[in-house]
Amino acid sequence: MSASHSQKVAWVTGAGKGIGRALVSRLARDGWTVAASARTEADLNSLAAECPPGRVHAFPLDVTDADRTATTVSRIEEDLGPLDLVVLNAGTHIPITAEDFSVDKVRRLVETNLMGTSHGLAQVMPRFIRRKAGHIAVVASVAGYRGLPTSAGYGATKAGLINMCEALMPELERHNVRLSLINPGFVETPLTDRNEFPMPFLIPAEKAVDYIVRGLDSSAFETSFPRRFAFIMKLLRILPDRLFFAVTRRMIGK
Repeated sequence: MSASHSQKVAWVTGAGKGIGRALVSRLARDGWTVAASARTEADLNSLAAECPPGRVHAFPLDVTDADRTATTVSRIEEDLGPLDLVVLNAGTHIPITAEDFSVDKVRRLVETNLMGTSHGLAQVMPRFIRRKAGHIAVVASVAGYRGLPTSAGYGATKAGLINMCEALMPELERHNVRLSLINPGFVETPLTDRNEFPMPFLIPAEKAVDYIVRGLDSSAFETSFPRRFAFIMKLLRILPDRLFFAVTRRMIGK
């Protein structure tokens, strides 16, 4: 994004590590004033120190706390001015299979990925609707296209986010508020570092940010990447069940 954004304010959640951290750095270099949120304040402080002086401001937040989210959004606008761009990126991943299915694990994923994003939307959308302006980006995943082995919880939350954004987009558009959906594939982050299975088309976080920034600058509703992997996942979405399950059965280890 160009330096023409020098007077504009962005808020990015999940900014302490991975995609969120790389995106905050890019926005700051491009001239945005950025409110960065994550649970770990030390991560935010080190991020601010790495970026151009005065561009990144730490607002520690656990997005699962609805009241704290409301207070944080109010503080950001009081301290930095009205928000122009919001990237709701905070999320987590916990593998879940039929053998180790856990309500607690599913709840943790829902509270962070789905409800955490909902808490942000609930605070930002009314402000943008009143102003008849603003841009919201929600980070979901290509894992939300169809159910994949070990993703019974994670994929369900990302599918929920995709559905939510599709429902909200035309309604927000009526108020001149833009909604973007970001669907990454495998990106090198502390979360994917835990994966013990091959991750096809794995890309670094900086490359993911290239895709995201291009998507935010375009008129597209959805930005999915990397392109070849996104194409494969979109193909799986339209396969008949018989063929789809033939593929996913082969993904299950013996």
